[in-house]
Amino acid sequence: MSPLIDRLTNEPAPLAWLERQAWHSWLVVALVSMGAFVGQLDATIVQLALPDLGRYFDAPLQHVSWIALSYLAAFVSFLPIFGRLCEMFGRKTLYIAGYLIFILASALCGFASSFEQLVIFRFLQGVGGSLLGANSISILVKTVSPAQRGRALGWFAAAQAVGMSAGPVLGGVVLATLGWRWIFWLTVPFGALAVVIGWLALPRSAGTRPDRVFDWGGALLIGPALMLIVAVLNHVSTWGLSSPATLGSLATAALLLILLVRRERIFRAPLIDPELFRNLAFCSAAAGVALGYAQLFGMFFLMSFAQGHGFGEPPGTAGLHLAIIPVAIGLTAPFSSTMKERLGERRVGMVAMALSFLAVALLFSTLGRVEDHRLFDGIAYALFGIGLGLFIAPNNQVAIAAVPPDLSGPAGSLLNLMRALGTSLGVAGGAAMLALNLESPDGAAQTWLSSSGADMLTAVRHSLPLIGAISVLAGLAAWYAARKLARQGESPKAASSKAA
Repeated sequence: MSPLIDRLTNEPAPLAWLERQAWHSWLVVALVSMGAFVGQLDATIVQLALPDLGRYFDAPLQHVSWIALSYLAAFVSFLPIFGRLCEMFGRKTLYIAGYLIFILASALCGFASSFEQLVIFRFLQGVGGSLLGANSISILVKTVSPAQRGRALGWFAAAQAVGMSAGPVLGGVVLATLGWRWIFWLTVPFGALAVVIGWLALPRSAGTRPDRVFDWGGALLIGPALMLIVAVLNHVSTWGLSSPATLGSLATAALLLILLVRRERIFRAPLIDPELFRNLAFCSAAAGVALGYAQLFGMFFLMSFAQGHGFGEPPGTAGLHLAIIPVAIGLTAPFSSTMKERLGERRVGMVAMALSFLAVALLFSTLGRVEDHRLFDGIAYALFGIGLGLFIAPNNQVAIAAVPPDLSGPAGSLLNLMRALGTSLGVAGGAAMLALNLESPDGAAQTWLSSSGADMLTAVRHSLPLIGAISVLAGLAAWYAARKLARQGESPKAASSKAA
């Protein structure tokens, strides 16, 4: 083993006084939740700033999307790789390194002098975010006791929701007063504070794979495959389903994934452990993660056009209205574990998604059809957020409980990967449905800029059934995951105890 690697992975011990405190584990939960907050804050602020960035750099719309896509592509393609490295060398040092890379890249994004520089720095930011994502859930699960795990996952989900809700509000204020560069600099202080807390509070972690064998062949296959999938999901509405770019990208990604599966089955230290895919309870819960975030970001995408273009609201006002969704998630998620105990593991996901489906049905019935739309919109947004707040943490808990203790790290990384892919799926599905429903009666497509407010509201309303269908599928996935886990003879709570 290289002396350089020994020095890099010689993790500092936590501050002894902190480690003796009864609240030490919750300080670690707060640190991990801060990473979730910063990631979602950055994502929503950048989405809001894309029009301003396009005008500043004089970039066409299809190029502007790469400001968001470059981050997402880096995040998903490096996540399995970093998950394996963290198993080999421990999590503390690499988690802190993720924060350092993220805040450095954020600062560089603010100093970017060209469009190309901004895209490169956003890619680097995604690398840092991927290091955080590869560690976050595993650190949380291994730090708190099994009895407190549901509550901790609830606070983690709440932090993500607060970041999402703060993004549109802070983004509108920062863009109006300080300019676009500050939307990147805004996350730097949070990240710097997290580095200090992480150095002092995170416990040492030993690598779980002493052989330290890394699958370079798998890394060369999985990175490009995931990048191609993300590119297709984000551009299918503009490329078209039958275009050479879409078909070629999908064919290449499929070939790379087939080769990856064949390799991972025989390689002794795979990047993604095949055992995870043999566990139907985990697979169903992971599908629920992707579907949950698909409906969330699909709703965000559609309703941002309804509020901004359909109703003609200024960005700040539209952002405040849409913030009802993540605020409701943040208020509900910490108590989702209690609701799971009352309703049962099998019912909580179905009840949660029934609330989300009811919200979609309410919007479908009222959007563009009633005068007092803000009242009905607000009720629907609150119901939708409450549904997701009740869904996310219990579903994550089932996923983690379904796997053996030695696979909790890879499982956490894969859940974050599914979250990112679900985000892309939601935006892509919303964009495709909106483009389809904006077609004029003679079949000619019109851009959203050339459409009237009434046409936009009609197109958004006709796109909402997609979100409703995703809610149904997410509820079924969560129900099947809990049912399958129960049939294995263990409840999620019992499996969590075993994992500890």
